[in-house]
Amino acid sequence: MASPAHTDTTHGDSGDYIAEVGHATPGADHGIMYMLSHDTSLWVAFSFILFVVVAFKLGRKSVVNGLDGKINEIKSEIDNAERLRVEAQELLAQYQRKQQDAEKEAKDIVKNAKSQAKSIKKNMQIELEDIMARRESQLADRMKRLEENAIAKIQNEAADVAMAATTEMIMQTLDEKTQKNLMDDSIKVVSKQLN
Repeated sequence: MASPAHTDTTHGDSGDYIAEVGHATPGADHGIMYMLSHDTSLWVAFSFILFVVVAFKLGRKSVVNGLDGKINEIKSEIDNAERLRVEAQELLAQYQRKQQDAEKEAKDIVKNAKSQAKSIKKNMQIELEDIMARRESQLADRMKRLEENAIAKIQNEAADVAMAATTEMIMQTLDEKTQKNLMDDSIKVVSKQLN
């Protein structure tokens, strides 16, 4: 039969084992010492706790510094992204203003061009009407002069024909002496009128 100090550790959890060990040893101090000297899981737990405490004490600054550095780097990237976003919005607003100004300027140019075209058309219409009126006036004056010249020419020719006919008739009805006197009188009248 096995002694209670050498009980099997395969059954139950460590709480059962501690209870069994506690029953096997007559004193509580002796049980804790026995458990400390023979239980490896307890030492692993103590070692792990000790490692965590030492790692926390020694590594806390480097971990915190690393995390702070990473936080600062992330903050810097966020600030940089925010700055780039603000610059992009400003550029977008600037280009939108330029586009609106260009559209307004284009509309003004078209409006001015239409106004100038209307003004030019109106001026050309007035100038054309003036030219046509001058041409009509010149043509009317020329027609009047041509008419006056034609009338004067016709009157001169009619007078010449009438004079020749009259002369012919007079010559046929007058004798030579009267003809000569009449001719001399005519020459005198004509020379008085010419001088």
